[in-house]
Formats: sequence, C-alpha cells, structure tokens
Amino acid sequence: MMQMSKASRPENSEPLMIAAKSVSEAYARTLLHVLEHPGNEIAPLVLTMDGFGDGYEIPENTQVRAALDALLSKKKKRDVEDVAYTIFPQRLWTMAQGDRAKLFEFYKMAFPFYRAQNPKANGKGLYFERLMMYGRGPCDGNQLEWILSQYDSRPGVRRSMWQATTFDPARDHSATAQLGFPCLQHVSFVPTKAGLVANAFYATQQLFDKAYGNYLGLAQLAAFMAHEMGIPLARLNVTIGVAKLERITKTDSAMKPLIEAARACVAPPAPPAPRPSASLQLAAQPA
Repeated sequence: MMQMSKASRPENSEPLMIAAKSVSEAYARTLLHVLEHPGNEIAPLVLTMDGFGDGYEIPENTQVRAALDALLSKKKKRDVEDVAYTIFPQRLWTMAQGDRAKLFEFYKMAFPFYRAQNPKANGKGLYFERLMMYGRGPCDGNQLEWILSQYDSRPGVRRSMWQATTFDPARDHSATAQLGFPCLQHVSFVPTKAGLVANAFYATQQLFDKAYGNYLGLAQLAAFMAHEMGIPLARLNVTIGVAKLERITKTDSAMKPLIEAARACVAPPAPPAPRPSASLQLAAQPA
C-alpha cells in the first residue's frame, strides 16, 4: 500500500467544523481560520448554516460579499453570482415566478448557450444541468423533479430517497491531471419537523474563488426545494474532503479589505450601553 510522504501531507490537516448564521459568516470563519493557521488546506471541513428567512431569503453580509467580488474582479476570476449560478440559476427561478416546470424549461433552452459561452469550463456540464438533465433515470434524468414528485405523492417514505448526484463515473473517471468539474459529488434533502435540511459533499473545494459561490448556490438550491416541498429551509450542511486556499497567497496585499470585512462579520456584537441608575435619572430631572 502506497503511503503519503511527510512532505506531501497538508500542513493544516486538522478537521474543522464551523457553525454559522449565514453563508457570509461561514465563508468568513473558514477564510480566517486558514489565514491564521499554518498551511493552505483544511481536511476535512464541515460547515453547518442556519438562520434562513421564512420567505426563503438567503441572508448575506454585504460587506463580505462586496469585498470578495471586488477581489475576484481584480484577480480576473468569476464573481460570486456566476459561481452560484452553476449550482442554481436564481435569475431563471425569478423569471419562472414560482413555476418549477417553467424553470426547468428555461434552463433546458439556455444550457447550450452556457456551454458554448465557456466551453473550457462548461464542456463537461454544470451542476444544475447534472441535477435536472443527468442523462438517464426517471423523469428523463431530472433528479430534482423525481424527488419533488415522490415527496408530493408518497408521504412518510424513507428519507434516503431524497438524493441527487452530480458525479458520473462514465463521464468523470478520467486520468486527466486537472479537472475543474465536478468537485461537488452529491446533495441530499431531509425533511424534518423544523423544515428542510440540505446536505452537500465536495471531494475538494477552492476557498478563494469558488467557496462562497458554492455555499450561496447550495443555499439557493435548498431554498427552491424547500419552497416546492412547502416547508421552511432549516439548515444547510456542507462537507468538504479537502478545502484549499489556492490561486492567491496569504500575504497578498489585495486581500486586506476582504480580511477586514471577514473579521467584522464574525466579531461579537458590541454590548449595549449601560443604562443610568435611577438616582442619576432623578438628579438629571429639573427641580
């Protein structure tokens, strides 16, 4: 059995679990952990996020999001929305006005354009395309529609039924040294008394240019599924086998605004100012 040499092991290989109230906080805490510890990797990383709104809103910290988008633009990387869109096409869902059949129809029409627009990145597909156009299986390969149709028609069935995969050995087992897709392997949806709990597993994840968009896209996908199930979105769990900070260095001065925004995001709220005592209040009143 071949063993990993000491030199090839990640320096920051301790497992990490982060609980957060938003995708912004989850990203901020992860980024700061990597910056404040040796090495560039976390293996594994487990994130659990709640705090989602009753109207299926995805809460974000605008300062963290803006600082990251500005840095991604400076480094000529895709912005957060573009990365999130690979997992869930939020703009098409808005256009569909709550009609999932229209959402699926819109995406089928648009997907050839998405692939042609960036054949290098999208040549093997996109995550939402794999979820609703897998190529085989019930509902013509639309895994999301099958899950929702079974949920609507068969109450009380096994919760392991609500799974969808993006990895396909027939297409993805390749000896190519570098492949950018698919890092997300599968998702599952667990209805609970508190609402929907969504779970996702990544083999690897790029923390700088992909992670925030991944969390946002997964949260939007989970909100869509919760909406169609008619239950609240309670929690999103993301497990990453190896999370890596690459394509930027820890000492890059361009990171400073993002680091400051991340620290402000996770800082504890300031304690309320003490109220004056009753005697002071009486003394302040005019005679």
